[in-house]
Amino acid sequence: MMNPNFPITTPRLQIRPVIESDAEFVLALHLSPGWLAYIGDRGVRDLETAKRYIQDGPLRSYAQHGFGLWVVVLEKTGNPIGLCGLLKRDYLDAPDLGFAFLPEFQKMGYGFEAASAVLGYAERELGLERILATTLPHNIASIQLLEKLGFRFRSNLKLEKEASELKLYEKSEG
Repeated sequence: MMNPNFPITTPRLQIRPVIESDAEFVLALHLSPGWLAYIGDRGVRDLETAKRYIQDGPLRSYAQHGFGLWVVVLEKTGNPIGLCGLLKRDYLDAPDLGFAFLPEFQKMGYGFEAASAVLGYAERELGLERILATTLPHNIASIQLLEKLGFRFRSNLKLEKEASELKLYEKSEG
């Protein structure tokens, strides 16, 4: 199921669905220090596990929910620099904004630009009025980005399987 309103474009970025040929990029992102520190080890170690992640993660989410994590690419080069999109988590009652960028593309405004575009798409095309976001308490960059995007802290969240507590943020329209 591919929405005809893709890619989402901004002045510097294109946001498009993940495809199998993105496996090399997905592998690099999953092995980056920020991903491992703030998102966690998802078992992506080679191109084969990266392709499996694409199938079982983003592609499955598109089919089940009509949204998922999308690839963020530079408009000028077409090179992928990050993932940004919406996730449906069993433990949350609304979609969850997720984002991660390769280290060399952090602190350049791409996260804000991509997340703003995704939030606009979520409201305009998907009709979502409420979006959640979770982050580790020590992930200051993500907390600052969420607050800049208009998210407000709602509560701490302790998941049974996770050692760390998460901070839960919410953005509501209206």
